[in-house]
Amino acid sequence: QRLLEDETERIHLCLGCRNMQRAEGARSALLHSHPSAQVDVLQVDTSSTTSVLRAAHEFRLRYNRLDYLYLNAGIMPNPQFDVKAFFRGLLSGQVISMLATGVGILTQKDSVTPDGFQEVFSTNLFGHFLLFRELEQVLCKGGLRSQLIWTSSSNAHRSAFSLQDVQHREGSQPYSSSKYASDLLSLALNTHYNQQGLYSSVTCPGFVMTNLTYRVFPLFPAFFWTLLMPVFWLIRLFTNTFTLTPYNGAESLFWLFKQKPESLDPYCKYHSLTSGLGNTYTEARKMDVDLNTSEALYEALLQLERDVRKKLEDQQKTYQSPKLWDNLEQSHTTA
Repeated sequence: QRLLEDETERIHLCLGCRNMQRAEGARSALLHSHPSAQVDVLQVDTSSTTSVLRAAHEFRLRYNRLDYLYLNAGIMPNPQFDVKAFFRGLLSGQVISMLATGVGILTQKDSVTPDGFQEVFSTNLFGHFLLFRELEQVLCKGGLRSQLIWTSSSNAHRSAFSLQDVQHREGSQPYSSSKYASDLLSLALNTHYNQQGLYSSVTCPGFVMTNLTYRVFPLFPAFFWTLLMPVFWLIRLFTNTFTLTPYNGAESLFWLFKQKPESLDPYCKYHSLTSGLGNTYTEARKMDVDLNTSEALYEALLQLERDVRKKLEDQQKTYQSPKLWDNLEQSHTTA
């Protein structure tokens, strides 16, 4: 919506979505408000390697160029609110920070995908990485620059991430781990691809009222959140991270679209912020990342990618079919 308000005649949007019914609904809403816009939809589920490969294949058939790739699919399954940690935060005076970032008060219960990956890791990170790798040939076409723009989180913390457990199989904060990993990966991609004209940036939408937020307290009725809105507006006087609406949360995504990517700092995360008066703006804040760790994660993801491709090749030989996409369909059905 933010892009079409400013660039209706110049851009061609392709919405990559898991749920096609909701995708068509979003497309219809955008075309209703911007009748001359070019908006397409493409089905992709980043938790499934089969879906990602099929979507990338379809995209390359449709288009020969990609200038901006927004990587913002994300899940926080079965979120649990730690009441004891919350009250400890009240006593320590850290309650505003805890509410804004979820640090110390949110845990999740992860699951395993049919591909054998942790679901949060696959959905929030690896699926995006594989999609990017599959679309490399349509990025930076004709000597033009291209941008990768990740949606990270203020809940991305080094303490939740381990190179020895990049999928976070053993921990209770897979969401935080996956978002910190996206911060690291963005840095590594800049190291490897800037000379080719490809730039990667990381954003944070702030505290936004979405389905992810509502699922933290699934027993609370909808009107409860409406009653809380005045409280959130009051909190906004003390912290600018309470963007509250998806429109405000998209501020940094839109701001990055307008910038020259070579002028951006690869060590910064670009935060959507809202002042106490409701004015939105973007602010760059240094991330807690380093080159060595980012490079190690990048190599680990490349190895996982090689493993995935080897598995698909083995399946292709097993099925004895000349067409990879037929094999992928059989694999998906079997799973």
